[in-house]
Amino acid sequence: MQHILSRLVQAAFTMVGAVTILFLIVRLTPGDPAYIMLGDYATPELVAVVRERYGLDKSLPTQYLTYVTNIATGNFGRSYSRNQDVMTLVGSALPYTLALGLASIVVTSVIGLPLGVLAALKRNTPADAGSMVIALLGVAAPGFLLALLMIYSLSYQLGLFPVRGAGEGTDLLTQLRYLTLPAVALGFHSAALVARTTRSALLGVLGEDYLRTARAKGLGQAALLWGHAMRNALIPVLAVLGLQFGQLLGGAGVIEIVFGRPGLGKLLIDAILSRDYPLSQALISVLLAGVIVVNLVTDILYGYVDPRIRHA
Repeated sequence: MQHILSRLVQAAFTMVGAVTILFLIVRLTPGDPAYIMLGDYATPELVAVVRERYGLDKSLPTQYLTYVTNIATGNFGRSYSRNQDVMTLVGSALPYTLALGLASIVVTSVIGLPLGVLAALKRNTPADAGSMVIALLGVAAPGFLLALLMIYSLSYQLGLFPVRGAGEGTDLLTQLRYLTLPAVALGFHSAALVARTTRSALLGVLGEDYLRTARAKGLGQAALLWGHAMRNALIPVLAVLGLQFGQLLGGAGVIEIVFGRPGLGKLLIDAILSRDYPLSQALISVLLAGVIVVNLVTDILYGYVDPRIRHA
């Protein structure tokens, strides 16, 4: 319990620091939202009216106090560019990004872990070399390039998957077909890193004295691998998975644009380009909270995988 409480306190301080830095970065971004909203109709008088309406004429400390208060109460205001409640916009896009993030984590785990285990168990064999070649390609290939290649080959040429959209309003199976290519494009890079990490961690554990002793006593390969080796090798793998979740969320915007999917990433890019402070702040705050929560869960899982960490 003390381990969990300490991680919760750290997560709270991390979130406070993150939203403060976010506030400053958004405000220091070049471009005045009032001029962008008014466009060709911008005059000094109208700009002053718009700035007063949205509180942009107030000092930075006053704006920061309002910003923190809004976060605490869950009221992020109205979008400058869309003139809608910010949380309504976030709520409508969040399910699509959550589905893409979870699906990409599944892709990462389903591809990365078996490849890493295979490479470790078949060290210095063609299977090891082949697994690491796939991992190297995954690390080197940008997600958007893989997305375009899959769209051309699997969608245009073979017609196996839809090209654009998220299958809104369709049945679950159809939505999964729309989700498959974006999830693979987003998760393949992380899968490659997980494969390399799993191989290295497992090779280190398989060389430990206690495993050699267990093998000498006649313990089977499956019992050695899943009962002893993988448990100790999971610590660095969990660390990579936790860190990669943030990378997945950061890369979701590009993938959502390539595949024409609605989601937080695409909405965030639009908000940044239009200098929409409330929408940008809300979206980045949600993404930051997601990353912090996942890393908190990862830290807690460390303690259950390795009790020495829990009691440290």
